[in-house]
Amino acid sequence: MSHDPAAATSPSETAPTGATASFGFRDVPLTEKQHLVDDVFHKVASRYDVMNDAMSGGMHRLWKDAMVAKLSPPKIGRRPYEVLDMAGGTGDIAFRIVEKSEKKARVTVSDINASMLQVGRERAEKRGLAANLDFVEANAEELPFESNRFDAYTIAFGIRNVPRIDKALREAWRVLKPGGRILVLEFSAVEMPVLDKIYDAFSFHLIPLMGKAIAGDAEPYRYLVESIRKFPPQEKFAAMIRDAGFARVDYTNFTGGIAALHSGWKI
Repeated sequence: MSHDPAAATSPSETAPTGATASFGFRDVPLTEKQHLVDDVFHKVASRYDVMNDAMSGGMHRLWKDAMVAKLSPPKIGRRPYEVLDMAGGTGDIAFRIVEKSEKKARVTVSDINASMLQVGRERAEKRGLAANLDFVEANAEELPFESNRFDAYTIAFGIRNVPRIDKALREAWRVLKPGGRILVLEFSAVEMPVLDKIYDAFSFHLIPLMGKAIAGDAEPYRYLVESIRKFPPQEKFAAMIRDAGFARVDYTNFTGGIAALHSGWKI
């Protein structure tokens, strides 16, 4: 299944005049950020898993497993457990959810980047999971789904690339059913002394070099490292989730805060 993203309002259509957003360590017009981010992910789509391995030392796989374990999608029920996995183009989270639910869950994989979605479709076919998945090209800030539709909303390592995070969180709240849950896995602020210095050195010096070696281009990796540093720290991001309408918001740090898993409920 696919969707025409033209139905979604782009940031350029509603952005205040002069509004800016961070693109790594530089500010750019809000209307331009999404195009710049899209270009990054078009470049890295085919090497996305390798990129995450490089940025996390392979730990992202364990963090994603922990995310899906916390979601704990049901294996029984009269109807499919419906999940919207946003910015999930390559299918990493969606595949885990379907497998964890013993193929009882139905996941809509949504991403604004067509290259990422194409990788996900191909991987789903190879893994025999396509029957449980829909792939929808859409903007997280203007979702093309009816209100109160999904049982859960997941997003892993994608929310920091959204130009207006607050708007994406409000959309997540809108499309969730009452009693629905949001889970956000994202690189975060390292809170362990010494580890923060080691991680900074690794991120700013080695990851761009890895990007050059792996994909032939260091710039997308340099942006991704910088975008992590610009993302709100744990408590501030938890407050943003509450401001979007969610209750019982909490978070769990992984590996000293290199990543954090935030959770909230629509009550």
